[in-house]
Amino acid sequence: MTTSTRVPQEERTRVMRARLLEATVDCLVERGFAGTSTTLVSERAGVSRGAQLHHFPTKNDLVVAAVEHLTEKRGRELAEAAAKLPRGEKHTRAVLQMLADHFTEPVFSAALELWVAARTDETLLAAVSPLELRVGRETHRMTVELLGVDETKPGARELVQATLDLVRGLGLANTITDDAKRRERILDRWADVLDDMLDREI
Repeated sequence: MTTSTRVPQEERTRVMRARLLEATVDCLVERGFAGTSTTLVSERAGVSRGAQLHHFPTKNDLVVAAVEHLTEKRGRELAEAAAKLPRGEKHTRAVLQMLADHFTEPVFSAALELWVAARTDETLLAAVSPLELRVGRETHRMTVELLGVDETKPGARELVQATLDLVRGLGLANTITDDAKRRERILDRWADVLDDMLDREI
C-alpha cells in the first residue's frame, strides 16, 4: 500500500508564485515590457490564468513583484560574492568586476524595461521608484564597505556614486551589443583611478 504526501497549500502557493515571477522576468528579458502579457506569463509558468489573476490581478502587479523577487535574490548573490572577494592589490578590481557582473545580469535588463515603461505610466512609476531607491541605497552601502571608503571625507561619496554610475552605464551598453572587451579595459583603468584617489586624496 502506498501513501501520498500532500503538499501544504502554503507551499503550493509559494511555488506557484515563484514560477510566475521567474516566468515574468524571462518574458521581460526576451520580449520587453510591451511584449510581456499576463497570458504569456501564465502559459510559460504552466499556471492557469485564473490562478495567475488571483495572485497578481494586473500586469503591473506582476512585473513589479517579479523584478523585486529577482532583485532580492541577486542581492543575496551579491552578498555571497562579496564574501569571496580577494584581498590585497587586486581587491578593487574584483569589486568592480562583481558590480559590473551585477549590471549585466538578466535581472538588470528586466529592470531596465520597467524603468522605460514607468517614464510614461504613473501607476508603474509609483511602484517601481521605491524599489529602485531601496536597491540603490543597498548597492551604495555595499560598495562603500567593500572599497573601505570613508564618506566623511570630501569627495568620497561622489567617488562611490561615480563608480556605480559607471558600472550601470556599462551594463546599459551591454544590452545593445557585446561590450565585454571594452568593459574590461575601462574597469582596469577605473580600478587604478580608484586606488590612486583612495590612497592619496580621500
